[in-house]
Amino acid sequence: MPDQQTMLSPQMEYVNPFRVMTVMNRAAEIERQGHKVVHMEVGEPDFPTALPIVNEAKNALDKGLTQYTSASGIYELREAIANRYQEKHGVRVSPDRILITPGASGGLTLLANMLVAPGDGVLLTDPAYPCLRNFIYMLSADPQLIPVSMEQNFQPTLEQLNQYKTDKTVGLWLASPSNPTGTILEKLRLNAASDWAKENGAHLLVDEIYHGLQYVEDLPSVLEVDDTAFVVSSFSKYFGMTGWRLGWIVVPEDFVETATILTQNLFISAPSIAQYAALAAFTDEAEAIFEERRKAFADRKSYLGNELTKLGFKISDNIQGAFYFYANISQLSDDSENFCRDLLDDHYVAITPGTDFGDYKAREYVRIAFTTSMQDLQLGVERMKAALA
Repeated sequence: MPDQQTMLSPQMEYVNPFRVMTVMNRAAEIERQGHKVVHMEVGEPDFPTALPIVNEAKNALDKGLTQYTSASGIYELREAIANRYQEKHGVRVSPDRILITPGASGGLTLLANMLVAPGDGVLLTDPAYPCLRNFIYMLSADPQLIPVSMEQNFQPTLEQLNQYKTDKTVGLWLASPSNPTGTILEKLRLNAASDWAKENGAHLLVDEIYHGLQYVEDLPSVLEVDDTAFVVSSFSKYFGMTGWRLGWIVVPEDFVETATILTQNLFISAPSIAQYAALAAFTDEAEAIFEERRKAFADRKSYLGNELTKLGFKISDNIQGAFYFYANISQLSDDSENFCRDLLDDHYVAITPGTDFGDYKAREYVRIAFTTSMQDLQLGVERMKAALA
């Protein structure tokens, strides 16, 4: 019988597990043993999908709208997204440049296949969303990691871009707000990144998945400063539709045809019911619900930030979006993986080690999500106090 290892692509050697899923699986085991786990590991809002969206899905089912849609998505939804860019960011984006994807992961997969070739290099921050590295590895390309620190708001400087680029660099991928750090790119920094990419012949891709979940007055889209940038976004976070698996990308006009062909081959189309349901996300009724939830996240952020600081975690005082603290634990432990494992196994609090998000000082950091109720956050804090006593 042939060795199964010889049947794998050599690139699989570089693809790391998504550690937060490992933490979730272990937490589920503990819960099956009868213990209550406080979930502060997963980037998923704890609120149910807003009722207007659920009702719209039921209407679509009643109408039998369960067939494939066009590869780029139903026009009404793409038009609604285009209108949102006009209302929120003052930019006109043709619905033709918007493609609906099976989650943001589907969008990132499509863009990676369209923009990255074997042997290419793509600049990423370290830390960053872990699957980005894996998408690039799968294409026999190289993620070029830029170490970013809390002191620089976990975003790269122009000096670093010049330092870490090589003659193989074809792209710069950024995130605003960032997972796991919650930091954003202001318009000045987006402008600088855009200029740098153009001067160096690289494409610019910005992950805007957490737009809407911000705690600052102005969160610009890269499309405000660069019409040639690539954008990936999602209905999972602000709109609370994680399990519906729905996202979108915005591509420059010259790339629409190729992106559509890739969509046809990779996905055929995004889930039809999810698309029709998402139309209700743009109603006043749904927006009021989303804003109430954003305020709840802001309250949780304020409470948990104060408590973590008291416990000895070092956190940024400039968390501007998303729902995470990327906390330094160097005063508490020298190994984030052991720290997280002990906290879960012995005290039933689930958080994610920094090793999930990169290499740079990763064992000094953990990601703590405030995606659970205030009551559970308070319980989690009490358990962490006991663990650190």
